[in-house]
Amino acid sequence: MSSHHYVKEGQEPALIIANGEMCSYDLLVSIMEWCPFVVVLDGAYARVVNLQITADVVIGDFDSIEGLPQNLTTQFIHIADQETTDLEKALAFLINKGYSDINILWATGKRLDHTLNNFAIMGKYPEHKIVIYDDHSKAFVLPKSFSKIYNAGDEISLIPINQADGITTSNLMYKLNNEKLEYGNRSGTSNQVIVTGDVTIRYTSGVLALIESID
Repeated sequence: MSSHHYVKEGQEPALIIANGEMCSYDLLVSIMEWCPFVVVLDGAYARVVNLQITADVVIGDFDSIEGLPQNLTTQFIHIADQETTDLEKALAFLINKGYSDINILWATGKRLDHTLNNFAIMGKYPEHKIVIYDDHSKAFVLPKSFSKIYNAGDEISLIPINQADGITTSNLMYKLNNEKLEYGNRSGTSNQVIVTGDVTIRYTSGVLALIESID
């Protein structure tokens, strides 16, 4: 499977394939169809090769790709910096290339420490549209004012990274009115949409992420 077709740099979303639990093949293919530029973390490279995916870039410290075939059209970027994770390296690379919309797969599951860290990394780039997908969830940082149509009964969670203030919501079962959420103290997990229509979420400061869940 090739990821390549003509696209102006930064024009469409990019995709990062991380090194967590693999998602379904259907989800992988559907996201790759509208993310023509694919960056793979070196820890996932062997699995990507097995799926016959051609990456545009492989990035990391390269401690896990020795002996694997290397496609001539793929750029291999070795970064030995131990102060940042491979996901942070990939995000920095794409942002420097001008991408503002970045989707991430295989960033959850397997090791809990990696999952928590990967989620928290979104809070470092609140001005970018970074979305983490897996087979059960979609997670992204909210702008200060957000509105989207949901169906009645849809389940969403509001997770502060690390704190968000002045949160006001509408059309959610557990309504917030100029309230504060703080990681480890109070979060807004497992909320539900009351009626089909717009859900609005506004907040004044901090970083607030939304997780759409599919059981």
